[in-house]
Amino acid sequence: MSVINNCADMKDAVASSEESVHGNGETLPVEESPAKQKLREWLNRPLKIKMTDGRVLTGAFLCTDRDANVILGSCSEFLSEEHTEARALGLVMVPGRHIVTIHLDT
Repeated sequence: MSVINNCADMKDAVASSEESVHGNGETLPVEESPAKQKLREWLNRPLKIKMTDGRVLTGAFLCTDRDANVILGSCSEFLSEEHTEARALGLVMVPGRHIVTIHLDT
């Protein structure tokens, strides 16, 4: 099971650009960091996100940004880890500042 415990790790993964543009206008591909490769592997895979207020969200990982905000598709919300009754939310943007942990939900 893969886990991101630090939003800085996610920010580092998306901070680098896909290609480098030089003074003559030529673009050269840049190798992706291991963190960015891991995020690509997680696309459309189910994630479990624990939030600062105790809620747990599960859904398909669609994208993230430089602020570690995460977009989940087909998302369900649980009031805590102990609750088994889910509330269907659909498409959700989870603010990075409210994320405690992210688990790849296998």
